Amino acid sequence: MSSLGHLGPDAAALAFTPPARRRIYLMRHGDVTYFDDSGKPIDADNVALNERGREQASAAGRAFAAEGIRFDRVIVSGLPRTRETAMRVLAETGQQIDIETWTCWQEIRAGSISHLPPAEMAQAFLSAFDGLVPEATRFMNGESVSELLDRVVPPLKELRDDKSWDTVLLVLHGGVNRAILSHAMHPQGRLFLGQLAQTPACINALDVGDRPDDWVVRLMNYAPPQPLHRDNRLTVMEKIFASFLQSRRNR
Repeated sequence: MSSLGHLGPDAAALAFTPPARRRIYLMRHGDVTYFDDSGKPIDADNVALNERGREQASAAGRAFAAEGIRFDRVIVSGLPRTRETAMRVLAETGQQIDIETWTCWQEIRAGSISHLPPAEMAQAFLSAFDGLVPEATRFMNGESVSELLDRVVPPLKELRDDKSWDTVLLVLHGGVNRAILSHAMHPQGRLFLGQLAQTPACINALDVGDRPDDWVVRLMNYAPPQPLHRDNRLTVMEKIFASFLQSRRNR
């Protein structure tokens, strides 16, 4: 291989300085149960992890611990299921670190669909997470994709402007994670890819450089304890919609 000295007078211009990137680990909270045994909805702002969700969160923590990963900051949305997931991860890594709350990263906000005819309910539930989603699409007659992007994407700059951290853990939500991942894939525009699966307690790894458009999507939807998703063929929202329909039948 030729050395730079053989490249002529423009060799200095061809010299490459590798970018220094930092790591964002982006998780979804562990599994929760949105309907009780009688079919009654549980308050989504207060629902806790179920037994499966607690094991998923601990399994994610063991995955971090196995590679000796240490976090400089840990940020959650403030909803109990994100905080509990983060606490279980830290319990496995052995870190004692203050958990920060950024409410701007709470889940996409649902509206009311009780007045909708049955034929329109599937669309209300599922359209916000289906393919390349138009920004005008509303999640269950609530917050639009455009409104979600407006509140989720700008705080990423605030996080990146803080140069004190090298590795940060964000424990957030399926819709919010899709917004962040979509931005990482297309940082110079606006995009929302609904088909990016986010299994409960999954781990995504994103690297960021100094340039605003310097994003590297390193890992997506790694979900211990079942990383190959053997038993997953439905999306999370399809499972929730099925539970919703069952709850209506139980009334």
